[in-house]
Amino acid sequence: MRSLILAVTVLLFLLCSDILGILGDVGSAGSYDPPYLPTKCNGDDQDQFPEDGYFVAVSDGLWDNGAACGRRYQMRCISGPRRPCKGGSIVVQVVDFCKSDPCRATLRLSNKAFQAISRFPKARINVEYQQ
Repeated sequence: MRSLILAVTVLLFLLCSDILGILGDVGSAGSYDPPYLPTKCNGDDQDQFPEDGYFVAVSDGLWDNGAACGRRYQMRCISGPRRPCKGGSIVVQVVDFCKSDPCRATLRLSNKAFQAISRFPKARINVEYQQ
């Protein structure tokens, strides 16, 4: 009986952690196309980009007068038109300030990062993210 209760407790914990996911802030995301250089963080330095190609430009609310440069966010798609979300989460690194004024999303992801979480390359999606 005791092992059954333990097994059920562990199962419930695993289910809840999967359902709850990241538990961070919620915002919007879109992709942005190259050229990615120069950036507001490190100009023309190609070494600023993470090896996996998962990087973002952030809007005014996250920019923090440039203090956002280098920050990493774990994020996942939570909703959008025509059910765009893929499962799982990714980690992205801030390399730039959103160039459009006003920025059309909280986070603008590199094409590679966006394709990792969305089925549609030009969709606008809702994401959950945390530093």
